[in-house]
Amino acid sequence: MNSLTPHSNKNATGAQMSIMDHLEELRNRLIKSALAVAACTILVGAFTTQIIQLLIAPYGNELILLGPTEGLAIYFRVAFTFGLALSTPFVFYQFLMFILPGLEKSEKNYVLWGVPAATLLFLMGVAFAWFIMLPAAVSFLSTWQPIIFVQTWQAKEYIPFVTSLIFWLGVSFETPLVIFILAKLKLVTTAMLIKQWRFAVVIIAILAAIITPTTDPFNMALVMLPLIVLYAFSILLSYLA
Repeated sequence: MNSLTPHSNKNATGAQMSIMDHLEELRNRLIKSALAVAACTILVGAFTTQIIQLLIAPYGNELILLGPTEGLAIYFRVAFTFGLALSTPFVFYQFLMFILPGLEKSEKNYVLWGVPAATLLFLMGVAFAWFIMLPAAVSFLSTWQPIIFVQTWQAKEYIPFVTSLIFWLGVSFETPLVIFILAKLKLVTTAMLIKQWRFAVVIIAILAAIITPTTDPFNMALVMLPLIVLYAFSILLSYLA
């Protein structure tokens, strides 16, 4: 595929698209994505109480609120975070539909698989965070120096930490799909990814340090290992692309 070919700047009807047309389409896609996030946030709001109870379950104790509006802020944070996660397939679909006119006809079938693939990878990341990373992190943090500290966690600290961990691990699992699309657009190559593997490991270590809520090497390694495996899988996908 060559992004500079004449068909790359045509719309669905085959008409030539100007820069302003592209910007207009991008604006419409962004508006649709924002509306989808808002709608999913409202939908999730009906179940936010149950979601918060699930998030607190790994800790096993009640959380403390220190301000009159903290509970409300946390409620809306959880609703928005899970609404954003729920709308991810639609948002990704809008992104794919924006770049679709610039692809060869033979390549469009590959890209249309991106929506279910993105959903599956995101759910795999969420499952990894919930079943492996979160229990390990909470266990480590809640039992740290028990003879020195009596731990009673605040809601405004615990809930953002849990939601960020789950969401960003889900996003990080999208790496293979992103690499595949970049390879399709000729922005990366298999040789480039192999050559830069040391740099990639450093980037993964930095991401793991940001995502990981603890400073111990065990929990950081729990995040790094799947990301390194995903990077290796990305190299394979770039070769197929």
